[in-house]
Amino acid sequence: MQPFRTHRGIVAPLDRVNVDTDQIIPKQFLKRIERTGFGEFLFYDWRFSGDGNQIADFVLHQPRYQGATVLVAGRNFGCGSSREHAVWALADYGFRVVIASSFGDIFANNSLKNGLLTVRLTEEQVAEIMRRAKENEHYRLMIDLEKLCVDDGQGFSAAFAMDEFSRHCLLNGLDDIALTLQHEAAITAYEARHRARAPMASESGTL
Repeated sequence: MQPFRTHRGIVAPLDRVNVDTDQIIPKQFLKRIERTGFGEFLFYDWRFSGDGNQIADFVLHQPRYQGATVLVAGRNFGCGSSREHAVWALADYGFRVVIASSFGDIFANNSLKNGLLTVRLTEEQVAEIMRRAKENEHYRLMIDLEKLCVDDGQGFSAAFAMDEFSRHCLLNGLDDIALTLQHEAAITAYEARHRARAPMASESGTL
């Protein structure tokens, strides 16, 4: 997982509340077994009409938001089903940060495990970022996970909170596998001791 320390990017405003995971990545696109390739289907039913044509006024199709890597959205973002594909789609599209006043718990947890930073701000702060992103061409934000703050360099700044374990994992790029491998020496030593005590079980593949 790619470590996250600071990031500066264009902000795309998705001015909708209760965006659920089926809207983020519709169920018909959950057939892939890789984590990549989902970005093109992100918000598919909002980005494309029934005949597959682009819906020009959707935020991600507007030229001013091309290359956006920060998404700001309404409250309860990522509610609904537990599909991890929603996070994969956002990350594959290019987003590194999602800002909202609240998130679905499972979505937020899946984001942590995939290096996508979810930033909780107040509804007033989210509304101000949304306003600035709509009014200012190529509006950018700096998100600093080390200092736990966001800043646009134009008069807006806000602090956010995160539990220390989650922050540590993101700062160091540690997913569940990487966390386990930190104890690789202890695991190897345990397996060696177990083989010494029960060689027959070890040889048969039963540990």
